[in-house]
Amino acid sequence: MAKNDNNRFIYLKSSRTKIPVSEEEYQAFYRDVTRIRKREQYHGHCVCPQKYIWSCDGDCDICEYHRSDMLSLDAENTEDGASFYDIVASDSVENVVEDKMLLDKLIERLRQLDPDADQILDMWRDNDRISDRKIAEALGRPQRTFADQLKRYRKELYKIVDDTHPRK
Repeated sequence: MAKNDNNRFIYLKSSRTKIPVSEEEYQAFYRDVTRIRKREQYHGHCVCPQKYIWSCDGDCDICEYHRSDMLSLDAENTEDGASFYDIVASDSVENVVEDKMLLDKLIERLRQLDPDADQILDMWRDNDRISDRKIAEALGRPQRTFADQLKRYRKELYKIVDDTHPRK
């Protein structure tokens, strides 16, 4: 290594040493360290303050800023051997079924209110950002009339939602 190549270092937290490396080695090492740190931060395991990120070497097992007190959803955590995943999954299935039944009610009521409900639903399904103006054009209705109709439909549908899921 030439004298000018020694301006990059890799810091190893475990041994508290700096190792001189080439630019390519430096980039390769810190690319992996950054990937590991970002993944751990995303999952809430890395709580390293911004001012100490320079000392991260990707060895989370010995890092003082790594949270190890978090449980996995599939870890056994009750006396009968059940896991959080078992508990959460059973509740969420019930919620999904309830939501599906509510959606079916809303679609059925919309079909009663508007003969073109299936076309409207198809347009919403194909493009969730479609404007009411574009839908009115596709149905051949004046935009203002269609907007007033949708306002009435929404009021009617909110009644069903409020009956099923009262607001707190």
